[in-house]
Amino acid sequence: LTVLNAGRRYLKAEDLSGKVFVTSGLGGMSGAQAKAAVVAGCVGVIAEVDEAALLKRHKQGWLMEISNNLDHCIARLREARKNKIALSLGYHGNVVDLWERLVHELDTTGELLVDLGSDQTSCHNPFNGGYYPVQLGFEEAKQLLSSSPGRFRALVQESLKRHVAAINKLADKGMFFWDYGNAFLLEAQRAGADVAKKGANKTEFRYPSYVQHIMG
Repeated sequence: LTVLNAGRRYLKAEDLSGKVFVTSGLGGMSGAQAKAAVVAGCVGVIAEVDEAALLKRHKQGWLMEISNNLDHCIARLREARKNKIALSLGYHGNVVDLWERLVHELDTTGELLVDLGSDQTSCHNPFNGGYYPVQLGFEEAKQLLSSSPGRFRALVQESLKRHVAAINKLADKGMFFWDYGNAFLLEAQRAGADVAKKGANKTEFRYPSYVQHIMG
């Protein structure tokens, strides 16, 4: 319902076939995102750093495909988008790399390959394993979290700034991004990312919340 309503409200579309939804997280509550994309009839590309979560969702039948190659992900996205095929594709990697690749595609080809975007990393707990920084691989990041939590925290905040910078570039060209109630925008703001709503007070963000703006 969230994906469908986001399409209705922000894309003015009842039919999401050929539309692309990019997000992250295939763990607990976020695991439903892959299924939601297919039910809504769109192309869902969901990044997840933990391979165990990807394999679990694939085994359940909630996730149709898995790839750890961004070239392959972009090719499959383009193919499914062109042919209006419902697809859930799990990218085994960091969502920041995925967003930055979509920016690269926009810069080099002029194509905006994503229509809807969100995030379901556990940003309510960003410094204790809820969010993994793009600068490190999954296992390396887990080791750093254990050995140097202060350094891990700094990398997470750097990563959040990159994360938002990529989303902002795509949103400026027409992608619609929303906050999934996971404290993503709050933690990004605390990290110094550009998420403030222009001309508004500090508690207002430039992107809507799914509770107030989509489900409500």
